[in-house]
Amino acid sequence: MSGKKGMKKYPVGIREEVVSRIRGGESQRALCREYGISRWAIQCWLKEPVLPKARGRKPAKTLAEYKYENKRLKMENELLRDFLRSTGRK
Repeated sequence: MSGKKGMKKYPVGIREEVVSRIRGGESQRALCREYGISRWAIQCWLKEPVLPKARGRKPAKTLAEYKYENKRLKMENELLRDFLRSTGRK
């Protein structure tokens, strides 16, 4: 949720500390005052899953995909070089 206009983004370490202290029995109000964080933000943190969402990795490219991309890039370079020559640049 953080990242929207007007919302602060707090470091993960602070978030984890606040959540663990609340789950340990401290009051939200006291922690809000101590850290200067809104109760709404803390409520959102408590609703979030315990583990942060991890981004998935893209599958590795195959040799054929690299060869195809290399061929395409060489062709683009050649076309750009020809265009620059025809316009009188370099």
